Amino acid sequence: MRRARIAAVASHLPDETRSTAETEERLRRENPGLHLATGLIGRLTGVERVHLRPDGWQTSDLAAAAARTVLERSPGPIDLLIFASASQDLIEPATSHIVSAKLGLDCPVFDVKNACNSVLNAMQVAEALIATGQYRRVLIASGEQPSHAVRWRLDSQAQFLRSFAGYTMSDAGAAVILEAADPQSNDGTGPRSTDTTPGILGSRFVARSEYWAVGTLPTGGSVNPHAEGGSYFDMDGGALQRAFAELGVGLVQETLASLGYGVDQLDFVAVHQVALAYHETISAVLGLDRDRTIVTISRHGNLASATLPLQLELALASGAVGPGSLVGLVGLAGGISLGAMVVRL
Repeated sequence: MRRARIAAVASHLPDETRSTAETEERLRRENPGLHLATGLIGRLTGVERVHLRPDGWQTSDLAAAAARTVLERSPGPIDLLIFASASQDLIEPATSHIVSAKLGLDCPVFDVKNACNSVLNAMQVAEALIATGQYRRVLIASGEQPSHAVRWRLDSQAQFLRSFAGYTMSDAGAAVILEAADPQSNDGTGPRSTDTTPGILGSRFVARSEYWAVGTLPTGGSVNPHAEGGSYFDMDGGALQRAFAELGVGLVQETLASLGYGVDQLDFVAVHQVALAYHETISAVLGLDRDRTIVTISRHGNLASATLPLQLELALASGAVGPGSLVGLVGLAGGISLGAMVVRL
């Protein structure tokens, strides 16, 4: 079966930003009774600012902006478009149709949705389709627009805490092109760790779905079809952190071990980031030094499923990785789920 390699990656970060200080100032202004210590959001999360979509832009616009860049970096026909995001333009049709129309593509499309792991799961699906010969070049596009779900008017301190996640999330777009790669150096009889063919080497995913209610955005579906009071983030941050702590990140080592590698052999690891302290904890558990990760949560906020593509793009732009580098992608998502993917660039 053919291996799927990353031909190009790109992101789109809107120019307009809102600082955490501005967020706190607006919360106090609109909620005079709110007891919000100065700098609390920044101290708890490490977030300094978030990105905001231009007026009138939809989720599909963010995805299309990133996709145009990635298509410039890797020109050629696209056989399949997968839209992968926690956000969407409409319940129907699939947002992939809207993105495809804006890009002027003529190919099959569908959506993949799994919160902040959407892009990682889309890469898993695209790899399988490429490996079995159904497609040769797949465009994965993501547009995240959490800014519309930020609750500014609060009726209690408890509601502020359950709405907290929204104040740290950014609007962004991301895109990845996966394409079939031809074998380069391993005839299949030697150890996999000596194979220098670029592409996705392996991945594993787990879910603990009993925790699905810990964090929700209860709008538009059958539970709340008309979004009555439910179009805002509702999350028990403490319960979510405990759930991820219970799940752990052993899946990363297991994935590497199955391929004959150790964490020390990774040149770079992109990790989804919801808070700076949590990222530092994950890095310490995995034994990663600062040179092999990039902190994006501070300057860019929580980018949902656009996080991993942005980090990989930044690593490539800085020269931290290049052709032949061994890269790990670690995804964390509400629901809850964890994913690990190992890629040879």
